[in-house]
Amino acid sequence: MRVLLIGANGYIGRFVADRLLADPAVQLTALGRGDDADVRFDLASGSPGALTRFLDAVHPGVVINCAGTTRGGARELTRHNTVAVATVCEALRRSRCGARLVQIGCSSEYGPSQPGSSTAEDAVPRPGGPYGVSKLAATELVLGSGLDAVVLRVFSPAGPGTPAGSPLGRLAEAMRRAMQSGDGELRLGGLGAQRDFVDVRDVARAVHAASLSAAQGVINIGCGRAVRLRDAATTLARVAGYGGALHELDNPPGALRPTIGHPRGESAGHRVDGLGHRVDGMGHRVDGMGHHRMDALGHRADPEHVIPVAYPYPDGCGSWQQADVRTARDRLGWRPRINLEESLADIWMEAACRL
Repeated sequence: MRVLLIGANGYIGRFVADRLLADPAVQLTALGRGDDADVRFDLASGSPGALTRFLDAVHPGVVINCAGTTRGGARELTRHNTVAVATVCEALRRSRCGARLVQIGCSSEYGPSQPGSSTAEDAVPRPGGPYGVSKLAATELVLGSGLDAVVLRVFSPAGPGTPAGSPLGRLAEAMRRAMQSGDGELRLGGLGAQRDFVDVRDVARAVHAASLSAAQGVINIGCGRAVRLRDAATTLARVAGYGGALHELDNPPGALRPTIGHPRGESAGHRVDGLGHRVDGMGHRVDGMGHHRMDALGHRADPEHVIPVAYPYPDGCGSWQQADVRTARDRLGWRPRINLEESLADIWMEAACRL
């Protein structure tokens, strides 16, 4: 089976490539913007005609699109998440290859949901930000294309390769800095949000299964269980061996609540915030000698003006999200295999290598 993988160097795409390369029945070609792609092509600026000519030459049986971006303003998000998908759909319609399309969507397309509920594929999407809007528009383009296509709406991916700027990545980095400096307290925000975390290697298995199946439409990919970020932080502290205290910024000022361990001896009342900066009892940044840190204007650098982890959770989905994953089980024969503790252990191993 010839497979064209778009976005093989991205977070999810790397693991999809590994999964496909392990299948001896797959002949894989990677298309992307980087120098290490088999074929260089920018979906956001390339023409459908050029991509059609390439499809007719390679004649893949399956096209998997893992490309896209989570960062930038509305214009960049639209170019890379929506216009790019329009190019893929138009090229496939023009091509004689008749390839099946597997598009990677995301749970941000749904937007906020009712706490305690499980979001099924027939839920009305109400994305809470421009990223979710750009991905939802891409999904609608795929579904309306008339192609043999399936969209996998991936919930909150975790595991090795987790971006350092993501909520879990920032938790691991804050913990690494605290352990490196010997500090026994962390102040973190956004820990009340609950998300359905799914290991990126399980996502790659789902993509592989979707490429072999005849399933069409939208299919959720998640674990089917929401986990509070506070509980993920507790687990991360355990696998990291961090014995300090974790304080939440979600509570009113002066009502910080420790959730992990107890504070160890502190120097002059100093602690470490969510970005690894030493701060005094008033939350002002201090240097290694206990002197207050100043910004470029000579003012105290104040952590109140910094977002420690992700507050609110940055996907536009509110305080709760949990997938209904019965369709993935029934139509793909897929279930998640890797638990969150293993995913967090892999996140921590990568962070610890920076010690």
